[in-house]
Amino acid sequence: MPTPSMEDYIEQIYILIEEKGYARVSDIAENLSVHPSSVTKMVQKLDKDEYLVYEKYRGLILTPKGKKIGKRLVYRHELLEQLLRLIGVKEENIYEDVEGIEHHLSWDAIDRVGDLVQFFEEDDSRIEALREIQRNNEDIAEGP
Repeated sequence: MPTPSMEDYIEQIYILIEEKGYARVSDIAENLSVHPSSVTKMVQKLDKDEYLVYEKYRGLILTPKGKKIGKRLVYRHELLEQLLRLIGVKEENIYEDVEGIEHHLSWDAIDRVGDLVQFFEEDDSRIEALREIQRNNEDIAEGP
């Protein structure tokens, strides 16, 4: 299994290829806020571990293994964003919160998060009941 750092690169490469049709070292560096030399080192490692094929000055492509993992990583990220939005986390906090937790959850936990999101989305009254609990807890926290 890839390390959390490797996952970040694979996810970003997958997103870039989906959006633009290609992923360049400079684009990856910009999106991850790292130096291009760091990207080159990681890309070489990902090539060695068969997540992608990298040819210097020619670009890179994900292998079937890399695509599969990239797709799962994007799904994980989007699902966690969806959950945090659903439970009422402020929009400005969602991205950073997801970045902070996504590597610390097992795939079993991710599957259960998917079940929870589905549970709430299947019946709007469930979301409204959650909002009512949140309103009550805010009133308690604010006090008299």
